[in-house]
Amino acid sequence: MSDTSIGSTPHPTERTVGGTTVATVRGEIDLLTAPGLAARLDVLTAGPCPDLVLDLGRVSFMDCTGLGVLCRARNRVLARHGRLRLVTHSTFFQQTLRRTGLAGVFEVLPCLPGDVADMPTAEADNVTAARPAPGLR
Repeated sequence: MSDTSIGSTPHPTERTVGGTTVATVRGEIDLLTAPGLAARLDVLTAGPCPDLVLDLGRVSFMDCTGLGVLCRARNRVLARHGRLRLVTHSTFFQQTLRRTGLAGVFEVLPCLPGDVADMPTAEADNVTAARPAPGLR
């Protein structure tokens, strides 16, 4: 369970490894939490050639609003000649991408890339979405 209260706005933080920003998202990405996450992702994708890895392994739910946030981040990264990678081992998320026609749109990895995986992740280095629901991956 996340320590964020229901309906709270995410206060994301991230870590940078070399030139890559790694953001870990926890909980649910839905109509209530997406605006805060979108705002932070806008900041992370504002510069030239952003290299962003979003670790979605601890996301318990994502609705169409969350998919929209990911699409917006992708479009911003591509417009700035950068790279966005999504990390998840969730077959449900993969099926959702296929069913929505987004399967080939994102670079999806089953685990963190080797160049950023060896760095320790502190509890403070997480992008947190509200209202976790355990076991819904």
